[in-house]
Amino acid sequence: MTEAGAVTHNAQASRFELTVEGWLCRVDYRQEGGVMDVYHTEVPPALEGRGLASRLVAAVFEYARAHSFKVRPSCSYVRTWTRRHADVADLLEG
Repeated sequence: MTEAGAVTHNAQASRFELTVEGWLCRVDYRQEGGVMDVYHTEVPPALEGRGLASRLVAAVFEYARAHSFKVRPSCSYVRTWTRRHADVADLLEG
């Protein structure tokens, strides 16, 4: 198994990315003023179970905190992730 690289923010595509073994993993968002609407998380089936989606979502919340944004977790995975990470509750919209 190849070690996963760093999560990068592709602002032009409005997503956070991680490439592992040539596969692109990503979290897509829409910026709506001071809110990041995170609506899609994608990890190829061959890479599931390695915690990659969690790393991507954590990067979204780190970015949101650093830029004083709120997060709207429209993606079901992101909603589930936030329930397991109480430390980001203050970043959730509403």
